[in-house]
Amino acid sequence: MDLLGADLPDGPREDQEIRIDGRGLTRAGLLERAAGVAAEIAGADAVAVHATASLETVAAVVGGLLAGVPVVPLPPDSGPDERAHILGDSGAALLLAARGAYEPGEGDPPLVPVDDLGRGDAPSTPVPGDATALILYTSGTTGAPKGVLITRAAIAAGLDALAEAWQWTPDDVLVHGLPLFHVHGLVLGVLGALRVGSPLVHTGRPKAAAYAAAAQDDGGSLFFGVPTVWSRVCAEPGAARALRGARLLVSGSAPLPVPVFERLADLSGHRPVERYGMTETLITVSARADGDRRPGYVGLPLPGVETRLAGEDGAEVPSDGETPGELQVRAPMLFGGYLNRPEATAASYTADGWFRTGDIATIGPDGWHRIVGRASTDLIKSGGYRIGAGEVENALLAHPAVREAAVVGTPHPDLGEQVTAYVVAGPEADERTLIDFVAERLSAHKRPRTVHLVDSLPRNAMGKVVKTRLGR
Repeated sequence: MDLLGADLPDGPREDQEIRIDGRGLTRAGLLERAAGVAAEIAGADAVAVHATASLETVAAVVGGLLAGVPVVPLPPDSGPDERAHILGDSGAALLLAARGAYEPGEGDPPLVPVDDLGRGDAPSTPVPGDATALILYTSGTTGAPKGVLITRAAIAAGLDALAEAWQWTPDDVLVHGLPLFHVHGLVLGVLGALRVGSPLVHTGRPKAAAYAAAAQDDGGSLFFGVPTVWSRVCAEPGAARALRGARLLVSGSAPLPVPVFERLADLSGHRPVERYGMTETLITVSARADGDRRPGYVGLPLPGVETRLAGEDGAEVPSDGETPGELQVRAPMLFGGYLNRPEATAASYTADGWFRTGDIATIGPDGWHRIVGRASTDLIKSGGYRIGAGEVENALLAHPAVREAAVVGTPHPDLGEQVTAYVVAGPEADERTLIDFVAERLSAHKRPRTVHLVDSLPRNAMGKVVKTRLGR
């Protein structure tokens, strides 16, 4: 299956350029570099990519697609514990990176500098649609992150559905500055552009001034951002007004606060499109380019997607726009399972084959979806990232002075939520020490921004921490 769009009716633009943080390649040049990567990694069970915002990352990921080798994007700010888990759990045989961008650690797979590889011709052997394209790691809500197997067919189905919903064509110029190691930045923001054939301008970081410059200088028509990005764009009214010439602004990865939606619409002239998805499902629900956009709502199911709501007893919940239930989905873009975790895979589905998202939603009589929140309190959405409380708790508990730890998300005016920890610890541990301790072991965005040192944690009769009572 060709994920890069050469077999689609419109096909890619001959002048398609992929520009990452100021450096560009034509589509042909990128494919030549990717073919060199494919020749180097052919036959590997899986390869990891140190996923910086760079052309080398894009060439390495596309090289994996050409070779039919699963790619494991590695967050460039991951700490040693997180990195060791991902590399070990995935079984990555090689680690691809830009020259000088990665410092190998003990036990890492052999390092392959992408810059040093030659050019080549794309492999001619077709890769089946059910083959794994990417292994993306979850946020570790209840423990260590799980590897999510994303098939080629799922990616193609998801991107084609979005192209239809957003009227995304080769004539668009996509602009964003999102990280290249998760669904939003990598699958939608890079593979989407390549499949559709639209030029891509990646701004390196998602700064308001960079988005404004891309709109004015590069003809940016389609912009991706998380709520924190759009909040910061609105904080610079001149940058927001520079987006008036765009065609579509898309927000995802976390709920867009209604005040930000309204402010962005007022300044830019665009009511943003919101959409919903997760690593295991890619994007399943979205507003449409030619339809309504409602603040606080994520839209309608994409083509081929079925949704329903279920109560705690498993009974179906009515679509009355008021009654909440767990959102469950069936769709061609669903994942292929959790790597080496058949029990976890089985538990994520209902007996009749619907995927349990763990998100609570309402569905109106007209089909519009509103995400209410998590079924649990253990997933924190901060600055567009999904952060698992369990992973941060485990990192805190690794400190010798820490006896107990509980982590929750608390409101933050810019990030939406911040990571907040409640810790029972000895006198040798203070707030700054514990924040730095976690930052050394996990991705920087997963560190607690606030640590409350407490005498005890509230627990129920079964000994489980009652997180709703934290801070009282």
